[in-house]
Amino acid sequence: MMVEGMALLDLGVSPYSGDVFHETPLIVYLFHFLVDYAEIVFMITDALTAVTLYLAVQEYNKLMFKKQKLLLELKKYPQEGHELLRVPTEMYYVPLKVSLFYLLNPYTVLSCVAKSTCVINNAVIALFILATVKGSPLLSAVFLSLATYQSLYPVTLLPPALLYLLQKEFVPVKMKSTGFWLFSCQYCSIYLGSLCVLVCHSFFLLNSWDFIPSIYGFILSVPDLTPNIGLFWYFFAEIFEHFSLFFVCIFQINVFFYTLPLTINTFKCY
Repeated sequence: MMVEGMALLDLGVSPYSGDVFHETPLIVYLFHFLVDYAEIVFMITDALTAVTLYLAVQEYNKLMFKKQKLLLELKKYPQEGHELLRVPTEMYYVPLKVSLFYLLNPYTVLSCVAKSTCVINNAVIALFILATVKGSPLLSAVFLSLATYQSLYPVTLLPPALLYLLQKEFVPVKMKSTGFWLFSCQYCSIYLGSLCVLVCHSFFLLNSWDFIPSIYGFILSVPDLTPNIGLFWYFFAEIFEHFSLFFVCIFQINVFFYTLPLTINTFKCY
């Protein structure tokens, strides 16, 4: 599919003029230069994802043990619960296990062999997780905007990332707090600004907005019922076409809806 898109681009035809190509413009132009090294690019990207996950888990473990040590000093844990606490020796190999589980996952291997761009999506999301755990609002927002630009659904990671960074920056998560609103506005502004830059740059490359309905409209409307590892195609292949719009709306709302109650619940915990 990527090859078809690049071929149409070389002929001066918009790859989004039909209903075959649904990849983002920046990826098309990127692989236009890397197509001869595609196998190496995908292998390096998977290795980068594994290393990033290793570093993210390692950093999270450090933060968890610091917090656990502080709570122990403040005697926040009951005496009978001390044996349940984690110790560094138990968690030493967890980052390595996470990296190996990712690399040896059959879906990861097959995606790399098939040269699917979901490999790039995984790498961007892993970099977003690392930036968030490290406490970098700028990089976190930029990588989240890249992930959203690629596949839309990562936008649901915005509230949890924001709450995690607020906690890391020791900003009180209260509606009346000026610091809370200031930090939230800064993070959301960086995220939206980065996303706008990506979308506008895509427009300047193609001189057309055709890519928006072709990419994001395709994700939301689910017109392709080709069998895959997901559930959408099977469900919509079985129902009457008359009800398809209703169930598409229900399925898509189901993706985004749970972000709201989970965020509200986190507010109450603070």
